[in-house]
Amino acid sequence: MPNIKSAKKRVLVIETKTLRNKMIKSTIKTLIKKFDAAVESGDKAAAESAFTNAVKKIDQAAAKGVYHKNTTARKKSQLATKLAAMNA
Repeated sequence: MPNIKSAKKRVLVIETKTLRNKMIKSTIKTLIKKFDAAVESGDKAAAESAFTNAVKKIDQAAAKGVYHKNTTARKKSQLATKLAAMNA
């Protein structure tokens, strides 16, 4: 455990940020699962809606620094590829 006051504060701040990041990542995983379920069922409208929601949340996570920009690009590309394959 840290003894210095500023180090103690950093520990608390890191815990808060870690919880925020976990919450955001969990939400994104859930949205991606909903998108995959919509693609599997063959429902185009639901898939497009889920795609839009997932991409929006992924972009927000990148803006907050939860994900690296290349990670967000990869995730969005994977989703777009699945959606395009479904429409083809």
